[in-house]
Amino acid sequence: MKLRYLASVLPLLLGATFVRAQDMGGSSSDTPPAAPAAAPAAAPAPAAKPEKTALDKDMDKMSKAFRKLRAQVKDPTKNDSSIALVDQIRAAATAALNETPELAADQPAADQAKFVADYQAKMKSGLLADLDKLTAALKANDNATAATLSAQLGADERAGHKEFRKPEDK
Repeated sequence: MKLRYLASVLPLLLGATFVRAQDMGGSSSDTPPAAPAAAPAAAPAPAAKPEKTALDKDMDKMSKAFRKLRAQVKDPTKNDSSIALVDQIRAAATAALNETPELAADQPAADQAKFVADYQAKMKSGLLADLDKLTAALKANDNATAATLSAQLGADERAGHKEFRKPEDK
């Protein structure tokens, strides 16, 4: 009796199928268990992600600091922390200013220099200028203006990415 119980529970424990002679209409004695099923083929390895450019890394730094800034910009007790985050964004933006967006390579050769110049101009007159205004608002404890400027920076980010960022392959 114990042997039959073990024979019926063992396939559940091992996850393999066992064939018994009794089930096949043969003799009443048990046959040795069948070999376990072959392991499924390994899934193909995912395609390697392309190496991040220096511009991508700087943009990631800005994005991380900006997410934290948006969450706390309305809180006047966190103005010192917010100013430090703005400084981090400014440092990454200044580094990104001297880098070339990947989308520039997709532009006609005659337009590439203009594309890079437009990118740099938007970074200087848009992002860096707005960061200066944001810092001034935070130092003046004008968090309502700082929140408005932060929202404007988010809108400018989306517009800049639409214009200068290479679309990701999906």
